Amino acid sequence: MKFAANGPLAMPLWINGHAYLSVGESFYDVAHAQSGEVVRRVPLCGASEAAEAVAAARAAQPGWAEMGLNARYVRLAALADGLERYAEHFAKLLAQEIAFDEAAAAAEVAATAAALRATEVGETGVIAIVVDAQRPLPAVATALTPALLAGAAAVVKPSPRAPAAVFALCELSARVGWPAGVLNLVQGDTAAIAGLCAAGIDRLVYRGNATLGEQVGAIAATAGTACVQQTA
Repeated sequence: MKFAANGPLAMPLWINGHAYLSVGESFYDVAHAQSGEVVRRVPLCGASEAAEAVAAARAAQPGWAEMGLNARYVRLAALADGLERYAEHFAKLLAQEIAFDEAAAAAEVAATAAALRATEVGETGVIAIVVDAQRPLPAVATALTPALLAGAAAVVKPSPRAPAAVFALCELSARVGWPAGVLNLVQGDTAAIAGLCAAGIDRLVYRGNATLGEQVGAIAATAGTACVQQTA
């Protein structure tokens, strides 16, 4: 993470295979879990950024589906391999934002790699995945893998409290050869979730705390979007 003269730079989004800088006016300051120092800023995005991400996923989804199940499994396994190569880096990102010790952070990375190698096949389409700040990496991988194996494309929205490791996973997907647009990421809070629903996703998957899940479910219900709750 590079720093500007006046403090940490904002986290980018990840849309259509590259980092995407938002010019939003509102930000969430992410504090280091131990020191309390602000280590990065998260743009609180809304409808326009969500629409860009969903459009990228919608455009990429047919080609991803046509690759076939075995080819998609190989791509997911390559992402798991890459995650293991950079396990220390990912563990450090998690420990910065969440109160994990070294062993716990390493275990989270290992659990994420295992989830990316799962073989359960879910449903296709264009989906949004929303996770809380408890276990962001394995939560994303657990929700993402069955959908991608089925031929879906996805937009992920991590918690603004713990965005860095999930963004790094999206960035890594490009490094291991994933097609642009299959995996996208928007930053933000409830406005970003509402924007994803308004952009016409096929379903929203939430994984995390049940209390926050009620709020996410209410946003989806208002928009008429199918919502799958996976409490953890």
